[in-house]
Amino acid sequence: MPHAATELFSEAKTMGEPLTDFKPPAPESLQETDVSESFLCDLALKHVSILSEPTTALIAERMHLPRTLAEELLQRLYREKLIEVRLQAAMGATRYAMLERGWERVKNSLNACGYTGAAPVSLADYNHMMRLQAVPTTRASMETMRAAMRDLVLPDSLLETLGCVVNSRRSLFLTGPPGTGKTSIAERVNNALDGVIWIPYAIEVDNQIIRVYDAHNHNIVSEVNAAGEHDTRWVAIRRPLIVVGGELTLDDTDLQWSETAKFYEAPFQMKSNGGTLVIDDFGRQRVAPHELLNRWIVPLERRVDYLTLATGKKLEVPFEQLIIFATNLDEKDLVDEAFLRRMGYRARVEPPTPSVYVEIFKRAAYVRGMNASRESLDHILNNYMIEQRQMKACEPRDLLERITDICLFENRDLEIIPKIVDKAWRNYFGAAHNFTPKEQSRIATEQTHVDPLQL
Repeated sequence: MPHAATELFSEAKTMGEPLTDFKPPAPESLQETDVSESFLCDLALKHVSILSEPTTALIAERMHLPRTLAEELLQRLYREKLIEVRLQAAMGATRYAMLERGWERVKNSLNACGYTGAAPVSLADYNHMMRLQAVPTTRASMETMRAAMRDLVLPDSLLETLGCVVNSRRSLFLTGPPGTGKTSIAERVNNALDGVIWIPYAIEVDNQIIRVYDAHNHNIVSEVNAAGEHDTRWVAIRRPLIVVGGELTLDDTDLQWSETAKFYEAPFQMKSNGGTLVIDDFGRQRVAPHELLNRWIVPLERRVDYLTLATGKKLEVPFEQLIIFATNLDEKDLVDEAFLRRMGYRARVEPPTPSVYVEIFKRAAYVRGMNASRESLDHILNNYMIEQRQMKACEPRDLLERITDICLFENRDLEIIPKIVDKAWRNYFGAAHNFTPKEQSRIATEQTHVDPLQL
């Protein structure tokens, strides 16, 4: 059952209080942490062992616990003759040191679990909090979606579909030819999810640790964490966006045990709870599409995932993220109709029309501080027509990057003119590099001044 902190959180949501304004209240007793006291004592002892001058204040800071609770743990270690008091001082400044029995205890503890971070929360509290925070407090609207996709040029019908995806949090199967902007769209969907969520640094299960917080994928909201007292075992983050691509394997979808660190790392879908998970280039992973989809067919329907400890024990955790499969492959070659029915929403992104292409080009140029003249735009469109080349939404950005490279190489101001456009075009789409008559003449002249004996 959830303890008092998560119950208060639940009450706040029921009463309509914005969850962004709510902070998990700090535990007032060790019992309220919902983690065994013996586990917390072992964790405190590990921190004492790695600090040069361990004090109550430092241990409390490292464990993300109130000082009163840290002192209670240290006093228990002192009574068990695992540590000694080196300097008795004011509250929070008492200094401790390890004893021989303490070193033996730490060695045994590290062999079982090498975690030395913040105090964990219970699995029950994690599950309860994730389900409470899964649905954003504000529903998406057309204005919301336009703001989320403000740097992209998309039809209103697609924005409407994306808005329905956000509000329902059902999965999305996003298809279309390469270069049409599927990845850009998928990554920006998360912008429509408002507010922050609270996640724990770690979870304790059967005296084992599952680390949840990931500095690479989770962006801390400093002002929220700094304002007022709260249970600092939880950290406020922006709703996460996690993108996985061709490196994905089936093993990555389960708990990752580190034989060196002696604790588990949460899988990427668990780290994306409350936010968005993008499976980019779906169908090109190191795991077969049907294997991945079979792994997630139950979670997609029931919003519940099952993870396995090394002991074989199964854990039930929330599967509360918006999941997007983006691919340029034919959906019929990836999944069957039965799975597509469970997918929630499907959308296909088509190549841009000339007028849309021009708008994309103008926006991309504006961001780079460049002016796209009508003459240059007509020249680019003419190149597409001459080569009968299909326009793609990614190409304005790519061409502008090569135009910038050319201007820098030639030490000239950034400008978009036909001459530079043609160079960028050749560099991007590929072209043979032949000698011009002028270059051939120069080479011939240079060769007449070369002594054959020097060659």
